[in-house]
Amino acid sequence: MIGLLQRVNHAEVSVGGEIIGRIGRGLLVLVAVHRDDSERDISRLADRILGYRVFPDAAGRMNLSLRDEAGGLLLVPQFTLAADTKKGTRASFTKAASPEKGASYFDELVAICRRELTTVETGSFGADMQVSLVNDGPVTFWLET
Repeated sequence: MIGLLQRVNHAEVSVGGEIIGRIGRGLLVLVAVHRDDSERDISRLADRILGYRVFPDAAGRMNLSLRDEAGGLLLVPQFTLAADTKKGTRASFTKAASPEKGASYFDELVAICRRELTTVETGSFGADMQVSLVNDGPVTFWLET
């Protein structure tokens, strides 16, 4: 699984002009599932998202996690992150999970995160979404299980 983690001051996702998820300070994470991912990857990515130290401590060093900050989490499914872009000028999606597996794994990731955080918002799997954010820093990390 892939999580493209971005520290944000605020972020939101909309479908058809309607906002379906919005957070203040926290993390926006774009999520993709590979066809070879296992259920173990779901809990591993959740643990990394919740525990990755991206927020500044009193000294300004990135030593605090989302768990420490109790910020918001906006999870957005984005299968294009699983693309193979090594050849040519058009991405191949043969490494991406099937839509059924992708949706199931995404839903389980959301459920795990909601057990630990108060504010977990989501995009809509398979929808044409519009995502807006203010990246704080900018701080962006590619997490992969």
